[in-house]
Amino acid sequence: MVALMLVLGACGSKSVSESSQAASSATASSAQKDSMWSERYCEVLEIQLADGHAGVEVYNSFPLNDCPEQLWTKLDTKAIAAESGVNLAVLNGPRYWLMDSVEKAGGSTGLTKIDFGGIEMYRQASVAISSLADASKPYSIHEVDRSAYFTFDAGRTVYELIDPAGVTYVMQSWSQQQVPALSESDLAGLGSRLALPAGWSYRSRVLEAPLSIDTRAAKARVIQDELGNSYSQRSDI
Repeated sequence: MVALMLVLGACGSKSVSESSQAASSATASSAQKDSMWSERYCEVLEIQLADGHAGVEVYNSFPLNDCPEQLWTKLDTKAIAAESGVNLAVLNGPRYWLMDSVEKAGGSTGLTKIDFGGIEMYRQASVAISSLADASKPYSIHEVDRSAYFTFDAGRTVYELIDPAGVTYVMQSWSQQQVPALSESDLAGLGSRLALPAGWSYRSRVLEAPLSIDTRAAKARVIQDELGNSYSQRSDI
């Protein structure tokens, strides 16, 4: 299985109030959340290979549902690839959001919706990469055109990678794909479990003021660590 790093930031297409309504309806919950923090989701990546390059269509379950485990574990990537007419399908998840809200230009208008084994997903992004090998390298920067605005509320704990030049990447979602038992409470001490490149560091801190990542007018710069956790370059510094 290819440990793809190329999606790295496909995101829900509704505001937090809209996504709360969709999630509430999908899970039959009577309580509406004020934040998307800790919301579970998953992705299906459909990959078409041509002339040494790869085109990837990214499908995301947020905010349609919370990617039910009993359905997620039954998905057959070979069957998905055959039905879609692509070379390869890859499952990415389950994952959990760490921001409080996301707004995306255009909302869900015009997005393609597909049902994968009972899990509805929106087509959220198309990504072109030079090779699958390059896409699978941890701590490699990938640019994603997602036209989104992420917000982390004051008082929220954030987890950040800092490269040797001082560029900071904030964790946008954490993954249980490589470490199924990983929980949000493990993230503060995650640095000791990562094989960070020379000169890189990891930290957790509590926000004294809201933090935003604005990629509505520029491509997002996103990386993943070797455990599959995704980070976006901060745009406020």
